[in-house]
Order: sequence, then C-alpha cells, then structure tokens
Amino acid sequence: MKVALLAEGSYPFVTGGVSTWCDQLIRGLHEHEYDVVAVAGSSREKAAFEMAPNVSDLRIVALWDLASSSRREPTGVEEEAFLDLYRPFLHTALSTQAEQGAFTRALRQLFDFAQSRDLTAALQTDSSIAALSEVWADLHPSDPMTMLDAVQATELIEHFLRPLSAPVVRADLCHTVSNGLPMLLALAAKWTYGTPVIMSEHGVYLRERYLAFRDIRYRWPVKTVVLALFRRLCATGYAAADAIAPVNLYNQRWETRHGADPDAIETAFNGILADDFQPAGAEPEVRTVGWVGRIDPLKDLETLIKSFALVHAQVPDAVLRLFGPTPPGNARYEQRLRDLAADLDIEAQVRFEGPIRPVTRAYEQSTVVALSSISEGLPYTVMEAMMCGRSTVSTDVGGIPELVGDAGMLVPPRDPKAFAEACVTLLTDDARRHDMSEQARARALNLFQLGQMLETFRGLYSRATAASLAPADTGLELVTAS
Repeated sequence: MKVALLAEGSYPFVTGGVSTWCDQLIRGLHEHEYDVVAVAGSSREKAAFEMAPNVSDLRIVALWDLASSSRREPTGVEEEAFLDLYRPFLHTALSTQAEQGAFTRALRQLFDFAQSRDLTAALQTDSSIAALSEVWADLHPSDPMTMLDAVQATELIEHFLRPLSAPVVRADLCHTVSNGLPMLLALAAKWTYGTPVIMSEHGVYLRERYLAFRDIRYRWPVKTVVLALFRRLCATGYAAADAIAPVNLYNQRWETRHGADPDAIETAFNGILADDFQPAGAEPEVRTVGWVGRIDPLKDLETLIKSFALVHAQVPDAVLRLFGPTPPGNARYEQRLRDLAADLDIEAQVRFEGPIRPVTRAYEQSTVVALSSISEGLPYTVMEAMMCGRSTVSTDVGGIPELVGDAGMLVPPRDPKAFAEACVTLLTDDARRHDMSEQARARALNLFQLGQMLETFRGLYSRATAASLAPADTGLELVTAS
C-alpha cells in the first residue's frame, strides 16, 4: 500500500529519537511505499537521513517561510465570508463550554476555505485581529487582551494553520508520527478522500506544548489562546484516528482524557536491532556519566549539569560527556548550559562532544548513562544503553518506568540532588552497577526487539485499511474531491 508518513520537527531533518523510529519503520516495512510529508520551520530544511528505497516522495509543509509579497488582499466579500467562519472557530477553541464537535466542524470549514482561497492573507488583515479581540472580550470581560496580544496570537494561529492550505495528501493510509499539526494533514485527507488514519505518539504532544510555552516570552493571553487551540486540535485528532499507537502505557491516560476511544488504542513499544547494540565491553578508565541526545530544553540538561556538580564533589575524577547535536535554533540554550557549567566551576569536567557515529561508541565511553528529560515517550537513549549492557539513571517521566523496570535507577524530574545521589551510587558501587547492567540487557532483549514493533504496525496497517470508513468516524460529512 502507499502510506503517507506525516511528521513534525523530526524526520528526516533531525537525527535520533523519533527520527530514528521513522527510519526504522520505513525500512522495516519495506513492502509498502512511503510518501513523507514533513511539517518543518522552513522549506529550505536539508535531510539528515538518506531516504530508504521505498520512499517515493518527500514534501515539506513550511510553517515559518515568509508569506509571498505578491499576495492579493481579500475583497470585502471574501473578508466577510472568512470572518463568518473564523469567529465560530475562535469561540469554540477558546470557550470551555463549547462542544468539541463544534470546534471540529469549525476547523473543517476553515480547511474548505483554505483549499479554495488564501487563508494566510485572510489571517493577516486587521479584521482577523479585531475578531480575536472581540471573542476574547466576550469570554474574558474582566481581563482584556491588549492589541499586541491580539497581533501576536493571530500571527501564531496563522502559522500553525498553514497545513490546512497544503495540497491534500493522496495515499491508502495516513500515519502521523504525533498528534497536533501533522494531524491537520491527516484530517484533510480523511475529510476529502476518506483516508484511514493511524496516529503514533511518542511524547504526549499536548503536554509538550504546555512545557514548551512555560519559557516562551508571550503574555498569558497569547499563551492561553495558542494552548487552547492545541488542546482542541488534539482532541479532534484523537477522535478522528482509526487507531492510536502510543509507544507506552503512560500516554493512554492523556489520550483517553482528551477524547480517544480506548478501544482504538494499541501500545506499540519502540524496538531496536539487538545485533546493532552488542554488549559495550570494558568500562572507560575515567568514571564517566554519559548522555546521548539532542541539546534541547525538554532534555533539561540544566538539572543534569547541576547534579553533576554534586557528583564531582564526591567523585572528583568523574566527567560528564554530552553526545549529540545542537539543532538549529538551540544555540542559545547550549550557551546557557556552558555558562552554567562555568558558574559551577565544572567547565573542564563537562564536555560537549557533538554528534557521534556510530552511537554505540557513546555507550562504550560511558560508565553510567543518564537521561534527565522532563518529557519522554520510550527513549532510544535508555533502550540502546540497556541493550549495550550499561546501567542507567533516568527521570521518572513518560514511559521510562515501563522501559527500565527494575533494571535502572529512576529519580524525580528537576531534582539535581536525587539525580546526583543515584549517579554516585552507581559510579562507586561496582557490584550493583554490573548487576544492573546485566539486568538491563536481559530486559531489552526480552521486550524491545525491532521485529516486535514492526509486526504490530503490519497488523495495524492491515486492519485500518480493511475497515470500512463511514462519515460518523469524524462526525462530519465526507466530501468527495474532484
């Protein structure tokens, strides 16, 4: 069959994590043909992966490209037609009393508008900004929105709704790598052609939006508008998916709370090829806390560096080695981390190693592998370290407890003291560390083999495309495209 794999901010432009999963999936299900549609910041993104032979097309839906200067201003009639659709969309997104189905219908009407007219131009008018101010005032009469708030929120809405204007995907099946913006593309295909949809979910999309907006410098009304939009969109996505395949059991609580049918959920644990992750062998001579991943705020490397300062006080010869790239846009975050290490007087012991190939070298050069994230699905870093027979210290978030079981140490997120205590325990207790390393490899071999994951998706693909689709699946009338 032809499968459209719909991703955001990951494959094929970023290595590791979700991108690794995408590449495994495509290559492992080589009997299917894949079109990859990537929601990305820019149309100039360059692929970090060599495309598998069964990838027939790669298309980018750019969120932040500059709008064409030749755009035609909407006429008065067009503007009024748009506002008649946009005001109900805003009201159902922002009102906690509105029914979810009403938001989905309003979103569908905006999609129809975007396919025949210029949604970006319509959202760049003064009247669209005024419409948001008016709807906000109706719902929050005692907390008015400033003009700047309305301008900023409208600009974000315009960028996030750009997938509605993209050409509708043609495939036998849409497989979204997450909820959220990729689901806009899947919804468009389902509304137009009746295409079945499978949604995978690694980290919980909505939860990660909440976490990301904590540190974004907008006033609370702007954050409220955007997060309300994402909350409604995710509920629409869960309800429309024919099957939902989270990588862990933890995600199911979020999914069912926000509208997913429990009977549509089937957990699909990540997996890796054991032959690619043989036991790492002798430990490094210098006791090393290793970390593997992308330099990103969700990884909460501040906590890791603060904890390592406490480790260094007790194990003076230890070093912290950070293996992984700094994605575009995260250079300031990396500098913050370097400044923090300098402030804590451990600059010489904290080493930014950059990307490493093959990744098994990072585990070979680590005594203990650490992961300090505040949000995770079923992280490959920990899974790979376990398969290589290395002990791990991880934060107790997402699916990590399901991954490590009793074969790794878990600590609360954002707790440098607890993280340091666990690292010191494993660095200084050779017998416990070696015993935990053996348990870790045995658990990974038993539960997290790539073949198990691929067979799960073979079954999901077959059942999703065999099932008959009815208009009731989305709560909306199906319209056949011309």
